This record gives sequence, structure tokens and C-alpha cells, in this order.
Amino acid sequence: MKDLGHERLLADFAAGRKAALARAISIVENHRPGFEQLLAELHPLVGRARRIGLTGPPGSGKSTLVTSLTRHYRRAGLTVGIVAVDPTSPFTGGALLGDRIRMEDVALDPGVYIRSLATRGSLGGLSSATRETCDVLDAFGIDRILIETVGVGQSELDVARTADTSLVVLVPESGDSIQTLKAGLMEIADVFTVNKADRPGADRLRNEIEIMLGMRSGGTMRNVPAHHGVDLSRNNLVKQVRLAARDDDAESWTPPVLSTAAAKEQGIDELVEALERHFRYLERSGTLRTRRQARLRERVVEVVEDKTRRRLWGDAATNAWLEERLPSLESGAETPFGIADALLSRSADLLARTTK
Repeated sequence: MKDLGHERLLADFAAGRKAALARAISIVENHRPGFEQLLAELHPLVGRARRIGLTGPPGSGKSTLVTSLTRHYRRAGLTVGIVAVDPTSPFTGGALLGDRIRMEDVALDPGVYIRSLATRGSLGGLSSATRETCDVLDAFGIDRILIETVGVGQSELDVARTADTSLVVLVPESGDSIQTLKAGLMEIADVFTVNKADRPGADRLRNEIEIMLGMRSGGTMRNVPAHHGVDLSRNNLVKQVRLAARDDDAESWTPPVLSTAAAKEQGIDELVEALERHFRYLERSGTLRTRRQARLRERVVEVVEDKTRRRLWGDAATNAWLEERLPSLESGAETPFGIADALLSRSADLLARTTK
């Protein structure tokens, strides 16, 4: 028997009604009954939107930058979905979710949809439902999806696996280049921007990032003659990096380092062009398909791990069996590894069971 509510939701979703989009995201985000079926039916529509992830330290102006990018895309006639992820308090379990207030200039635009999500304890800087929310927005026909997350560091790399292009936003107050870049940003960033570039120290930070990028990739010395007459000055190194970052025919991508002042709408055109150039590179090099395949593979792994965890620890018999073996673990007669192997062996039928 068909679920009339589900059928009506799909019909409204296909008709482009925002209320249906909001309801679909709520079902998916909260894993309400039927969310897997909904995602399965929307899956053939996924893959058309460009996903741009923004990360950076608190106070770097990411929300203002997202607003400026949204205005630019709307002027170009593109629809925009904004997924703003705020950290959940480890003490209260709450999250501020104030991005709609900060983006009030575009919140009422009918071509813009803003969704705030809490991390809910996820260590990667993104809610576990962020990818699924992006899939729903993609299936709805949104042209550009901007994913804003807070914080940078070893635990904040999920945005790079969720987006097609990762934009790292820094400010002059971020600190010296060594301190700023040691946390893995060199590896995840496709584009850098030094925001609030009207403040002192912005040019220096930009130059230092470009020098370090060149030292990592070797791109700074690509066109420098060997042996005698090599100009190792900072200005020449910066020049070489900037030339490499603008080379549309290069076999590899050198992240450009741009300057923006989002509150004044400065540098936004250049930033959008860099994002577009990166997407053209992804398509030309085949990297776009590789990244999206990796994203799909990781999604399957996540689903398997989630289902396995819920089936094992949601089963009363399994928990009782484990409790019975705690004394032998405590005495040293058995090891956690042996118990784990035995638990998996006895749970084969439970894990293989299909659910309707």
C-alpha cells in the first residue's frame, strides 16, 4: 500500500515547492522513518550542483563571504543553497544556529535556501547529516551549494571530502603563516582567501601563504633557470606562484591566494572566477569524477558503519552476552580483541539481516 503522505511530498518536491524541500531535509537530517527510501528515490537526481565548502577560524567573516558569493550567483541567475554548520556545545548539547540572522540580506530571496545544522558531536566540523542535506538540495535543482563550517585543524577536514571545491578563509589576525598552515590546510584548500584584507598585515599573510604553497609543490621554481642567476627573493617566489595559479593549462592545480573584503564587496568577482577556474580544472583533469566517486564510496562506508553500530548495540542479547564476559576481561583470561572477534562471529546473522 502506498504512503500517500510520501507520494505527496515527492510530488511537491518535484514541483519545486520550498515547503517540500524543508520537510525532506528535516526527514533526512533527523533520520525519521522513511528517510532511506526518500534518499533512494532522490539519488538519480543528484550530481548536478556544484558544492563549495568554506572553512576557517571563527571571526574570519565566512558568513559575510557566503552572503557576498550568494549575491554574485543570484545576479548571474543561479539558485543557491546554503548549509551552515554550527558546533554543538559539549555541555548543553545546544547550538546557536544564528547564520540566518547574519545572512538576512539574502535570506528572503526566493532563489536562496538557507539551512542551519548542528554538528551534534561530529568531530569533523560537519554534521553527520550534512552530505545528505546537500544531496537533497542537489536533487531539488539548486545550482550552487555553499557549505559553511567553523574551525580549522586536524579534525576539520570533512568539508574537503564533502565539497567539490574547498575554500579556506583566513584573516590577518590568523597568525603567522607557519602557525596557520601547519594544521593540514595546505592539503585541503583548493582556493585561499585572506578576508578583511583592508586590515594591516593582509598582504604579508597572503605572500607568506603563497611562498609556502610554492615550497610544497615546487611550482615556484618551475620556470626559474638552474644554477647561476637564480632569483630567490620573496617577490620572485610570490610571482612564480601567482603565475602557476593562473595557468589554465597546467596539469596540476596550484591554489590561488586571493584578497577579499566581503563586507565591502571587494574581491568577490576575482574569487568567483577562481572557483570557476578550479571547477573547469576538475572537469578537464577528471578529478571531479574521482572526487565524487570517493564521496560516494565514503558514504557507503558511513552507512555500513552506522547500520552495524545500531544493530549490534541496539540488540539486547548482544549487550547481555558482552556483560557476561566482563569478569573474564577484568581477570585477564580474555582480551578485548578476542571478545570482539567472538562477538562479530556470533552476530553474523544479526548483521546480515535485511530491514524493510
